Amino acid sequence: MKKKLFIETFGCQMNFSDSEIVGSIMKKEGYSLTEKAQDADLIFVNTCSIREKAEQTVRNRLKHYKGLQKKNSEVKIGVLGCMAERLKTKLFTEEKVDIVVGPDAYRTLPSLVKEAEADRPAFNVFLSREETYSDIVPVRLLPNKVTAFISIMRGCDNMCSFCVVPFTRGRERSRDPQSIIAEAKDLFEKGYREVTLLGQNVDSYLWSSDDSLKGKQQIQKAGAKAMGFSELLKEVAEIHPDLRIRFSTSHPRDITDKVLKVMSEYENICKHIHFPLQSGSSRVLALMNRGYNKQMYKSKIEQIRKILGEDCSISADIIAGFCTETEADHRETLEMMELVQYDFSYMFIYSERPNTIAAKRLKDDIPLQVKKNRLTEIINLQKELSFARNRRDVSKTFRVLIEGVSKRSADYLQGRNSQNKVVVFPKPEGIEVGTYVNVKVEDCTSATLLGKLDIKQPSAKQLATA
Repeated sequence: MKKKLFIETFGCQMNFSDSEIVGSIMKKEGYSLTEKAQDADLIFVNTCSIREKAEQTVRNRLKHYKGLQKKNSEVKIGVLGCMAERLKTKLFTEEKVDIVVGPDAYRTLPSLVKEAEADRPAFNVFLSREETYSDIVPVRLLPNKVTAFISIMRGCDNMCSFCVVPFTRGRERSRDPQSIIAEAKDLFEKGYREVTLLGQNVDSYLWSSDDSLKGKQQIQKAGAKAMGFSELLKEVAEIHPDLRIRFSTSHPRDITDKVLKVMSEYENICKHIHFPLQSGSSRVLALMNRGYNKQMYKSKIEQIRKILGEDCSISADIIAGFCTETEADHRETLEMMELVQYDFSYMFIYSERPNTIAAKRLKDDIPLQVKKNRLTEIINLQKELSFARNRRDVSKTFRVLIEGVSKRSADYLQGRNSQNKVVVFPKPEGIEVGTYVNVKVEDCTSATLLGKLDIKQPSAKQLATA
């Protein structure tokens, strides 16, 4: 009988993409995937280290899986991803797991599993300057079979002072465009209608056919002919008009007008940009080593609005209570939120991560309660902004890709429009998941657009946004 593998994934979209790579590698070793941990012979937890809370969540889940292991000693437990890379062998002593594997070492999983089965600690956290897994066809784990992730690059060179990612995922390296385009074509032929191109900083994507050049810095220094993100985006968009393209994440320092113009030229490139702010204070941004100040961020927003229009949605990451943040700094963040009018945001209190630049050089001196109070203000303001932005969409008609049944009622379907907003509408007969429909918005909440099928069904060009 085939052995069964259970994978639980925490953290960013990149982790979910990595889990699909892991699933493919283990499938070739004869493992089948199961959705029930209690049925598994092998349990992998793909982890996130971006915040302390994320790591604590993983530790709590590992306790649960250790309980399953007590009932069946043949079960092996592995920790994958960023937490494995950060803590390394400590996970053997602290959590008593069997396998510890970093993000660049997934090819070695079959041999490591054999080591664990022989009751030997299985460990590999080697960070590569070359690994992109471009030759591995991922096993798709998202349940809707409509949307999929495509990793276009790995690692990060930005060294933001608060961020652990450069230490857990290594240096930037881009995947060859031919493999990306082939993967997108294959997904479309299999019925997928939306792909998200993933990278820690997609705007840094740069690929050269010269194998001797490793990473963006070497390519730029050599002056080699290379493909950038705008060219890649165009190539993927031209696969088929019915294949929607999203991407994440953009960096305010690196996004270019060329990317924005490509977005404006192709209706199937979604009109949404995730554009992390982190702080509205130039002083704090400098401490964060973000590479831009408040004025530069504003100018980038102005270009987005100029080229893509007011209907392009913009989302952000925002940190409350970074080291030395004053009440005045916090107010600047609120002011920037009001200026940009974000459609939605991901908002957190600052969590110091060991070995980061901030942990080494700055004091985490903002009291926890002050952080929480500032976060509450940020969240409340974002709710107001989200509702106001959604109210602008009432009476408009959007092209919506149906992703599944509404979470609240089987009588309703839900999908997303180009701006990445969830649209809920009554379920009609004869329309399947994975198809496009035109929905007229009649009402909204701060999180959702509510509408009904547009009987006239205008063409995509007639819609408010394709």
